[in-house]
Amino acid sequence: MLRFTLKRLLSLGLSLIAASMVVFFTIEIIPGDAARLMLGINATQDAVDALRVQLGLDQSMLARYWSWISGLMQGDLGISYSYRVPVSEMIEGRVWVSLPLAIYALLLSTLIAFPIGIIAATKRGSWADWLVMGGTQLGVAIPNFWFAMIVVNIFALKYQLFSAGGFPGWDDPLAGFKALTLPAFVLALPQASILARVMRSALLDTLSEDFMRTARAKGRTARGALVHHALRNALIPVLTIIGLQFSFLLAGAIIIEQIFYLPGLGSMIFKAITQRDLIVVESVVMLLVFAVIMVTFIVDITYAWVDPRLRRRS
Repeated sequence: MLRFTLKRLLSLGLSLIAASMVVFFTIEIIPGDAARLMLGINATQDAVDALRVQLGLDQSMLARYWSWISGLMQGDLGISYSYRVPVSEMIEGRVWVSLPLAIYALLLSTLIAFPIGIIAATKRGSWADWLVMGGTQLGVAIPNFWFAMIVVNIFALKYQLFSAGGFPGWDDPLAGFKALTLPAFVLALPQASILARVMRSALLDTLSEDFMRTARAKGRTARGALVHHALRNALIPVLTIIGLQFSFLLAGAIIIEQIFYLPGLGSMIFKAITQRDLIVVESVVMLLVFAVIMVTFIVDITYAWVDPRLRRRS
């Protein structure tokens, strides 16, 4: 297990180096001048040049990359071009919206997907299976933004059970979780639909294996064989989807944050792109890449824990 973990850590480090190069050079080659955008079209060239020197934009691209990456390794994410405050402070105020939202949505999708996926697999070909598969197909097909507007109209405007948008902060945890409930549910529905279909497919494959028949022949009940043998062996593809879903929920909730007026990382990146605040975009995207790679690493370690054969192959 130690050798398996060390190999995955090496892969993680190499992935971070490659990702940092892709993120930096891709964003840097985007046309436009941050100094000109900040000063406006009426600014003189001397003023623009002075601001470029102040922001460090007069240096070569390689020099700026080394300055940025060395700062990241020391925990320094740089200074925002537009607001002239540390990027770490801007992220700190917003990550406590995006991260709880992603975790909340992932928990909801898992709690929804596991039971209905198990029911569909164990009742294959029945009306329950057809109902679950039809519902999940509908859940995948419905666009997030359209479903968000329907949910707001019903639960916020008509019945007034939740607020239509905004975030009150974590001074009152109950109010904070209540404000995140609708956007988390909107994000969770399509993810739960995908996860339920994967759970059903993986469980059906496992239920047809020889070891399941052996377990039943040794006296295990259908429920006992399902719980103690089938579920654990069916978790490998399910864990992959859960890891990918968390990465998507953390990094891809920009539209939902805009609809519900949530001050999260998604809206922060959107504003930074429009203002051409490159250091904010690069640092936040790199932070999200790090989160995605760490989730992949955790999923790999979980694989080895669930299925010891992976450790032996490694």
